[in-house]
Amino acid sequence: MTAKRNLDADLDFAAQLADAAWAAIRSHFRALAQVEGKANSSKPGFDPVTEADRAAELAMRALVAAHRPGDGVTGEEFAETPSDTGYRWYFDPIDGTRAFVAGLPVWTTLIALAGPDNVPLIGVIDQPVLGERYLGWPGGARLDTASGRQPIRSSGCADLRLATIATTDPFIFSPPEQGAWNHLRSAARITRYGLDAYAYARLAGGTVDLVAESGLKSWDVAALIPVVRGAGGLATDWRGNAPALGGQIVCSSSEAVLEQALLALRRAAD
Repeated sequence: MTAKRNLDADLDFAAQLADAAWAAIRSHFRALAQVEGKANSSKPGFDPVTEADRAAELAMRALVAAHRPGDGVTGEEFAETPSDTGYRWYFDPIDGTRAFVAGLPVWTTLIALAGPDNVPLIGVIDQPVLGERYLGWPGGARLDTASGRQPIRSSGCADLRLATIATTDPFIFSPPEQGAWNHLRSAARITRYGLDAYAYARLAGGTVDLVAESGLKSWDVAALIPVVRGAGGLATDWRGNAPALGGQIVCSSSEAVLEQALLALRRAAD
């Protein structure tokens, strides 16, 4: 039988994981000597990985091994480890490595804990250069900064024509996906690119109203869902169903904006 978790303690532990990741990353930001391309990457073009990615994930894995030894770990850089407790941590040490390599402070560290049903329970989207840490859990979300902690809510924007929308890179969409995105772009008020998971953080923070992406992995997605939902936003796949840990995802500030977006996205859904 799987033991019930103290999610408050796990949320505090997730913050410790984010601190450890930043301690490993800090000296590398804007000081990279070498950038490698990932072997066997599924992404088109140059898919970078740095020593900072690996060092941060190793630091987080070491803390899990020491303080949550029965939990499994799935991370971007190293092999998955099994779970004896039924709970699993998901790590993306640097989501937005291209932004990191370019010295832009819109990359984030993603941390999530999923339960025995593999549904993410808590999530952290950490941008340490800006000093912003977004945390989400069932029923709530907050932003931690040097000024303290404050609850966050999605904007509630109910009209796609008034919305600010984002995707990281429309050129990696398939032709049908790109057609669906172009429909959203033509309808929305403002469109932004290149933000990776930081766009989802700002959706939770109330300044972005919709994010749609495709081709994601489990470590890209797991942390986003609790943060967005905890802030009152919605997260689904492109058909409007419960999101998988990977593939296509759309997050929105309101049911109205989601339904308007799904009119286009369903045509390109997997």
